[in-house]
Amino acid sequence: MVLGKPIQNFLDDLASKAPTPGGGSVAALSGATACALVSMVCNVSNKNKNDEVVKRKLENILSESERLRELFQELIEQDIEAFSDVMSSMKMPKDSDEEKTIRHEALQHALQKAAYVPLRTMEHAGEILVLAHKAAQIGSKYVISDAGVAAIMAESALQSAWFNVAINLESIEDQEFIDRIANKAEKIIDDIEGIADEIIEIVEDVIYSE
Repeated sequence: MVLGKPIQNFLDDLASKAPTPGGGSVAALSGATACALVSMVCNVSNKNKNDEVVKRKLENILSESERLRELFQELIEQDIEAFSDVMSSMKMPKDSDEEKTIRHEALQHALQKAAYVPLRTMEHAGEILVLAHKAAQIGSKYVISDAGVAAIMAESALQSAWFNVAINLESIEDQEFIDRIANKAEKIIDDIEGIADEIIEIVEDVIYSE
């Protein structure tokens, strides 16, 4: 369990020649940090808000950001597991035709899993980006920069995860699977287009209006 260890261990493993963790786990970690920042914006802002309607909105955003943070934390581990399955498949024996067939099928299955996990990271990154936008609009000006960082981290999570989806799709032979995953990824990207820029504009307006 990566999350049960000091962050120093994660960074050391990431920097080493070990196959895991890798970029997919970093993408999910970026998403988790975006969620944590959105949660912090909500928690701090709620202390400074007297409007009950706004407070309820912040509480709803907080509930969703914490739900997503838990999912991202699971995705960090799942990405490691998925790539470990790919490596294990590649090490399977291939001396006979039967062994080659079994190895090939196992590898293709593992590659599909390795593409699907970062796709889920993309999906949830889009969701937390939308929440960051809501938080930036009604949050306290004292944590507006944190809402901006959350947006940047969420967008980073999405783009980083896409790289991991794409590289695994390159080795997958099932064209129906490739088309389905690629279309879902494209839709996720299209759905959040411009949101990060809008958040940054909100943040800059607050900062530079002081």
